[in-house]
Amino acid sequence: MENNELIDLSLYVDNFSKKEKINRQLWMLCRTLLIKPFSFPVFNGWRCSVYKMFGAKIGQNCTIYSSARIWAPWHLELGDNSCIGPEVDFYNQGHIMIGNHTIISQKSYLCASSHDYKKKDFPLVRKPIFIGNQVWVAADSFIGPGVTVGDGAIVSARSAVFNNVDSWTIVRGNPAYLIKERIIND
Repeated sequence: MENNELIDLSLYVDNFSKKEKINRQLWMLCRTLLIKPFSFPVFNGWRCSVYKMFGAKIGQNCTIYSSARIWAPWHLELGDNSCIGPEVDFYNQGHIMIGNHTIISQKSYLCASSHDYKKKDFPLVRKPIFIGNQVWVAADSFIGPGVTVGDGAIVSARSAVFNNVDSWTIVRGNPAYLIKERIIND
């Protein structure tokens, strides 16, 4: 772009309501004061309570590490006995729903929104993420907007998932591809 060209910022208008903007600012303050300082495991119940106060639906016996970043708790559903590990990042402008007995491992990133690049105003598009029961999203993985990870699936470490993952399968890579079926040996 030439120095003398002007950028028309009117093309980049967000579609958040005033209420969402206020809630987001309030949440950022409360996360700083009520979540981050309480990093010891004994405070897990406290952290879950704070998330619930901001609209998260959290099941029983869940663990959410204090270093996890949840953009909008009101767009989060977490099933029973599930865990959100250290430094997990939920960019959940759209909903993220996680089933029971599921682990989202450290440094994973779940992004539930994108932009419509075909329109000149580049509007935000919210696309929910569904993670099933008994799923393991291993360390440093990326789950993209609109993705469903079926029950019992494993997303191997550092994988990037842009398409749905079938139940009881194992995927890996960037982009993630099928490795094999997941079989449980008793």
